[in-house]
Amino acid sequence: MRKLLLPLSVGCLLLAGCRTPKTSSFATQSQQPVSTIAFGSCDDHKLPQVLWDDIVAQKPDVWIWLGDNVYGDTENMDTLRAKYNSQKANPNYQQLRQNARIIGVWDDHDYGVNDGGKEYPRRKESQQILFDFLDVPAGSPLRKQEGAYSAHVFGPKGQRVKVILLDGRYFRDPLKKGANGKDNVPNPSGDILGETQWQWLEKELTNSDADVHLIGSGIQILANDHIYEKWGNFPTARQRFLDLLGRTKPKGAILMSGDRHIAEVSKISVPGLGYDLYDITSSGISHTTTRRVEELNRLRVGHVVFDLNYTLISIDWNRKPLTATVRINGNNGQTYLTQEISFN
Repeated sequence: MRKLLLPLSVGCLLLAGCRTPKTSSFATQSQQPVSTIAFGSCDDHKLPQVLWDDIVAQKPDVWIWLGDNVYGDTENMDTLRAKYNSQKANPNYQQLRQNARIIGVWDDHDYGVNDGGKEYPRRKESQQILFDFLDVPAGSPLRKQEGAYSAHVFGPKGQRVKVILLDGRYFRDPLKKGANGKDNVPNPSGDILGETQWQWLEKELTNSDADVHLIGSGIQILANDHIYEKWGNFPTARQRFLDLLGRTKPKGAILMSGDRHIAEVSKISVPGLGYDLYDITSSGISHTTTRRVEELNRLRVGHVVFDLNYTLISIDWNRKPLTATVRINGNNGQTYLTQEISFN
């Protein structure tokens, strides 16, 4: 299943060349379109790994890690590296690596500290270990870039997918806590991406010739009612992101997120975008919340999934208007939620 990849975006060009495994060579210039993309988050290597055989069976062209790829939670880089190596050695995950392109970004636990931002002192070292896990070449300019954000372009013109992965950790300002010292409250003056990443994101979206744009963030962008980590903790940054989409008008944008130990779909109408914007939250691969209560989410479409899960996005290139079918899947071939997304 080594379909892919026309390396036209900055992210792909940065990764081009140096490697031979299917997980790591971005030099292939196949014109074959990508139609099946899978993603997930929150995988503790110490817990049972029951989903990888299901994921492999779906034969995705691309697998996207969306954060908490390991539970590092440490400033000891040897410890962090050992956890990544254990994750990478899983036999079923090894099989996925041989048959799909692997890309990804981090969230907080693999970054190194729960709910961490730019204050984490080992962020530079941790970034290199993440890139080792993702098989980013030693000579890639990504290795010299501050932050783990990247862009990847797959397929020929007219059937082109751009995956944009945002780093919501490296530059993120501290969270603001409420009176109880625990709950997060809005910090209007705070930022998530940092100005360099904002400018990069605008360039990736402006006049992009991709037909589908999958934009990944470790934390939820749309869901805004809960007290946990979310873009809504930084409302100015969240609005800036939505305004940027409305201004640049990328075709076929879908948001992807993780972190929450649940799966759900949220939807919003963005002025200027021309179609509904969905945020597909997929979490987790090895564990989910034990508190099975549907918290408030006024943007939710459908129900909350509390079982172990990953997400499969299938693009029907022959259908007009262009349509993507999103399935939140689980163990033993189960599908818990299906959302069809059409782009006018």
